[in-house]
Amino acid sequence: MNQPDPRLDDLVARHGRSPHALVQLLREAQAMHGWLSRATLAQLAQALGLDLAHVEGVAGFYRFFHTRPVGRTRILFSDNITDRMLGSEALLADLCARLGVEPGRMRDDGLVSVDTCSCTGLCDQGPALLVNHHQVITRLDATRVAELAELVLHDVPVPQWPAQWFAVDDHIRRADVLLGLPLARGAAVRAARERGAQATLDEIVTSRLRGRGGAGFATGRKWTLCRDAPGERRYVVCNADEGEPGTFKDRVLLSRHADDVFEGMTVAALAIGARHGLVYLRGEYRYLLESLQQVLERRRRDHLLGTAIQGQDGFDFDIDIHVGAGAYVCGEESALIESLEGKRGTPRIRPPFPVEHGYLGHPTTVNNVETFCAAARVALGGGDWWSRIGTPQSSGTKIHSVSGDCERPGLYEYPFGTRIGRILEDCGARDTQAVQVGGPSGVCVSAFEFGRRIAFEDVPTAGAFMVFDRTRDMFEVARNFAHFFAHESCGFCTPCRVGTELVARRMDKLAKGRGSRHDIDVLFELDTLLHATTHCGLGASACNPLRDTVAKFRPAYERRLQSLYFEPAFDLDAELSIARRMTGREDAGAYLEPPR
Repeated sequence: MNQPDPRLDDLVARHGRSPHALVQLLREAQAMHGWLSRATLAQLAQALGLDLAHVEGVAGFYRFFHTRPVGRTRILFSDNITDRMLGSEALLADLCARLGVEPGRMRDDGLVSVDTCSCTGLCDQGPALLVNHHQVITRLDATRVAELAELVLHDVPVPQWPAQWFAVDDHIRRADVLLGLPLARGAAVRAARERGAQATLDEIVTSRLRGRGGAGFATGRKWTLCRDAPGERRYVVCNADEGEPGTFKDRVLLSRHADDVFEGMTVAALAIGARHGLVYLRGEYRYLLESLQQVLERRRRDHLLGTAIQGQDGFDFDIDIHVGAGAYVCGEESALIESLEGKRGTPRIRPPFPVEHGYLGHPTTVNNVETFCAAARVALGGGDWWSRIGTPQSSGTKIHSVSGDCERPGLYEYPFGTRIGRILEDCGARDTQAVQVGGPSGVCVSAFEFGRRIAFEDVPTAGAFMVFDRTRDMFEVARNFAHFFAHESCGFCTPCRVGTELVARRMDKLAKGRGSRHDIDVLFELDTLLHATTHCGLGASACNPLRDTVAKFRPAYERRLQSLYFEPAFDLDAELSIARRMTGREDAGAYLEPPR
């Protein structure tokens, strides 16, 4: 019988024996043991007063938790489309051959595991990979892969690997108000404090600042709803779960302008009356944790966090950092809150909304990294100043994470209303056929649309700007995105869990040249079904790349079609059964009948 591990008891004690810290406890316990055995999960469950089934369910939800043994060195290649365009698939195959391991499996001697993850947020310096969910390696090439294999084969500890492999560049190509010189530490907090809570909130409303995470909800409206919600305790949450493939702006803001982020959170706390703040840092950015904690400590020493901030009695606010564990769906604010509470990251049914019933049931405002940076600027410069930048419906600037087929990938900040063509010119894109704006869940624009403008009233975006020249196969781009959504579905609702997998399977069938126009019809049926029945936005947006590429790049699909071909191996009964389970209707799946 396994003896209890005293280190786990110490770990639980350090987290106050709080069941809400379960995700953090699992992350740290795995760092101790390499994986999460049933004995480890049982000990955590007992120490926290939780059912073992609950703890196992949480451990099984997140991609970076391992409930079976994995290699002592764990390598995850970024599988984003831009990494593939740079040759990541061949590099992964080369590394596996050198190490004698199959992708997705552990080597027999337990030395190493090699697999893929969706995106590492390093699209401007890929191909990239994660090592032990803790460090990143950028700019992979054949030479670096060969050297990496030798280090792994000789069991050299990761800290002894060449330091230059772990270098992450910021690549700020065009800076405006957010990416320029950082604010003087404490300046925005002082301005807000002198102005007062209500007047600060009024400035945010006047600025017309909208959330930079994609949805574009009015920040002043969100903060007002949170402040006015009943309850004595309120929370400020920073969504740093930048999981949308092609997006990396928040990574740079956190590494270069962390003080501005925390400054904006503190301004929000003053405006809504919050005393506690939380940063949800995506698991792929774990390597930023120590530097962010150092910034927080410095702010505490400077009386910019803690009790009586800047000497003002009653102005108490502090920030903790929660590290995610590889779940794209946690970018949705209610799923993020569930994860903060130590649960599976399943989106909540709304209403109630987080501003009324958020973290631990208390009113909570959730904004992303860029939004808090902008709020700090508004607190210092005023709402009128910010509102004069951009367009009447989209005030301020927007940071774009530019990657793909261009000479100068990196971050570009422009006022809202900037033409897509202008961004392409500045980044050195040539012979461009398409841009995926806002990541896979965004919109794909063709060359005929490069005169359109980045703005909530025209082309909205969460920040990704992925460039594809005319050598790229837009069908393969859409297929990569289809597999991304199938991989990242949380599995809560059947339409998304099954529907995204069916879309990916149909795209694979077309890729093999075994499809017909009937398959395109089925894909459109699945798109309609996902839009109408899924629990959250992941499923509803999963077919966006498919819809756009079919409409704008139809030849990429047509050349894969065999109009009269119907694959004999296609199991019609099985797919009809899946469709019926998705909808609960016996007549569902009629569209799956083969053409006669």
